[in-house]
Amino acid sequence: MVAGICLAFFIKIPLSHTIYATAFFICALFVSYIMSRQHFIKTIRFGLLAFLTTISIGALVVNLHNQKHFENHYSHYISSENDAVKTITFRVREVLKSGNYHDKYIVDVLKIEDDFVLGKLLLNVEKDTLTQRLKVDDRLIIKAAFQNINAPLNPNQFDYVKYLEKQYIYHQVFANNATLFKVSTHKHTVLGLAARLRENINVKLRSYNFKADELAIINALLLGQRQDIDKDIYDNYTNAGAVHILAVSGLHVGIVFLMLSVFFKPLERLKHGILIKAIIIVGILWSFAIIAGLSASVTRAVTMFSIVAIGMHLKRPANIYNTLAISMFVLLLFKPMFLFDVGFQLSYAAVFAIVWIYPMLYKLWKPKYKIVDKFWQVFVVTTAAQFGVVPLSLFYFHQFPGLFFVSNLVIVPVLGFILGFGILVILLALLNILPNFIAEIYGSIIGLMNDFVQWISHQEQFLIKDISFGTLSLVATYIFIILLVRFYQRRNYSGVLFLLFTVLLGQSVMIYNKYQTNTNEFTIFHKSRYSLIAHKHNTELFVTHNVDSIINERDKTIRNYKVAHHIKNIHEDSVKSVYLIKDKTLLVIDSLGVYNVKSFKPDYILLRNSPKVNLNRLIDSIKPKLIIADGSNYKSYIKRWEATCLKRKLPLHRTGKKGAFLIEYAK
Repeated sequence: MVAGICLAFFIKIPLSHTIYATAFFICALFVSYIMSRQHFIKTIRFGLLAFLTTISIGALVVNLHNQKHFENHYSHYISSENDAVKTITFRVREVLKSGNYHDKYIVDVLKIEDDFVLGKLLLNVEKDTLTQRLKVDDRLIIKAAFQNINAPLNPNQFDYVKYLEKQYIYHQVFANNATLFKVSTHKHTVLGLAARLRENINVKLRSYNFKADELAIINALLLGQRQDIDKDIYDNYTNAGAVHILAVSGLHVGIVFLMLSVFFKPLERLKHGILIKAIIIVGILWSFAIIAGLSASVTRAVTMFSIVAIGMHLKRPANIYNTLAISMFVLLLFKPMFLFDVGFQLSYAAVFAIVWIYPMLYKLWKPKYKIVDKFWQVFVVTTAAQFGVVPLSLFYFHQFPGLFFVSNLVIVPVLGFILGFGILVILLALLNILPNFIAEIYGSIIGLMNDFVQWISHQEQFLIKDISFGTLSLVATYIFIILLVRFYQRRNYSGVLFLLFTVLLGQSVMIYNKYQTNTNEFTIFHKSRYSLIAHKHNTELFVTHNVDSIINERDKTIRNYKVAHHIKNIHEDSVKSVYLIKDKTLLVIDSLGVYNVKSFKPDYILLRNSPKVNLNRLIDSIKPKLIIADGSNYKSYIKRWEATCLKRKLPLHRTGKKGAFLIEYAK
């Protein structure tokens, strides 16, 4: 099924083809099943058809969930230029974390003009401190133009277009509060009712004077909402290797499941009590998942524990691998794009690793004392999870928190108490009977956890950053881990051969990465209001810029480039007037507009800091092959230059529109 989802997402198979293929393979599988059952034999034909059927089902669910395949999708009602103003009616689906200048929302499009449509859209509303933010299920009307979502302008930058495409979002709209006409604020959907409940909980909690950071962590731990967490605090949890605590996932749901199992155990004495208990637990777990926003991690965990609860009722022996596989199959059937969610991947990788590796690690030592044994279990579980999580973490985040076991050893054992205490605090607050001293105690506990995580994160000597780790390294590492564990389980000749094969595979990946670094590149990045130029020589990077130190420290443009290209050393300098790029020459003209090219004829010209030059005269005197305008120029100047170059039939590369200018060449 995973293969089918990937196939449909990357190759874009038409919906009709996947419908016909799935129908054919299901019929063929049914016929093969009848034939095999009559002869009581296992056949390759049946197994192959089963694989092909699930692959086709995977491709089909991707297309069925993509509303763009249907005639009433909003994209069929807008022009290809996306510049026409339309009257759009929409309903807020999800409130996102705000940007620097806009509040962001995912909305369901209901109508364009008078036509009923469907589809999801990214809404950007200018920040306004005098106006309340929109809420889930708010229904509004706006006159606006559909716009394409901006592609990344610099190499190795996060691709927001692909990220939103995996959520079936293809366009965005910009607005301000003055242009939004609110039609309705009634809560009509389950997500809207859940959002209202979360809002009521927050209103009650704010009256107890929780600090903003404490309230943000409570929202993350118990309500699955991380939008309000301060960036510094989130970075602290990331650097301490404890960020998974902030996402409602298997750990949280497992604790809630155990508490519910103990609380409702007396029901087992009743007739059909086990069935009633299972129904109640599953109902509460899914209510919790809805309140937590149905994220990939919480949905995965609740699905898995629901299957466990059902299995307990049926009194059937449960195989944890089957439980995980069933939960994954069901989830992907209803949410196929979860497959590309980082949280989904990390969750399943962690659980598979714990189930597989934990028993082997735990047997290495049997502590005599119970309290020591408990800490040993937490340590072993955390270590086992890292076997599944670390390769993905290196691939996506390019860092490794060396003290992850310390933070988890302290926080995980008390997390059950924190969650149970938090649920009690919320229930008492909703009933208006929460004593102030209990709220203060709970706030202090959250504050102590934040302080501990901050202390761990500041031990920077144990935090390894900017690790270059690509797709090939990811695959090779997982193959090595799998074969290493298999060798530990079965120490035989074939195991040694496979292990040696992974060593050769790892060396091959290293050689390939080394070959990739032998190419040289010259790049003019897009940086709004600044100039940023980099010249790569093997593993050395020479960067010239006029970015101030504070912005340069926060900017990730060079950092992302460094990680992707295995750069070892970076040398910084101010912007030069002339650059030599193998056999080509680049002339830089800044705000002074002064240039002297009597001794050479440059191939390229970079205009920066809005120089006041007569571009026609410049072209006549120099006759360049290409003109480049970076992000440091005024937009009005660039538009004038574009018009001139269009008349002169000379290409102009605008980094703000076409992205970074890059020249790659061999040694």
